Amino acid sequence: MRKNNIVLIGMPGAGKSTVGVVLAKKLGYRFVDSDLVIQEQYGKLLHELIQEHGVEGFWKLENDVNASLNQRRSVIATGGSVIYGSEAMEHLREIGTVVYLKLPYEEVVERLGDLNARGVTLMKGQTLRDLYEERIPLYEKYAHRVIDCHEKQLREIVHEAAAVL
Repeated sequence: MRKNNIVLIGMPGAGKSTVGVVLAKKLGYRFVDSDLVIQEQYGKLLHELIQEHGVEGFWKLENDVNASLNQRRSVIATGGSVIYGSEAMEHLREIGTVVYLKLPYEEVVERLGDLNARGVTLMKGQTLRDLYEERIPLYEKYAHRVIDCHEKQLREIVHEAAAVL
């Protein structure tokens, strides 16, 4: 049963946390950043967990944490790699409306900066373009709604996201 949550998915830099905070304020909801929940549970920064467990090991931790979230009336901003955890995505789809914040590749590059500091999970030899093209079909598969964020103001995106309820 849905618990009136909105779950934001998308590439790193798409604005999930920024949109999430503003959206939660607008709706009077709690804001949950699943990356912060992971860091809190493991007592380490994302990039430290990725170094320690490897990319696929990190995905397992991320899957476990997201699959155990039990929020109500919350906006949940997920990490960009959440879509690799099928249990997590099925759970998130059950407890909320999954909204994909879609951004063109060029804008993702512009916004990102240092990939390692952001905890972006790239496999050895994988480029950001490869990662983008690999993830898009997964974001689209799991999303109940897609919001095209290209050249949109924050308030427009928040307004569209609020309308999913």
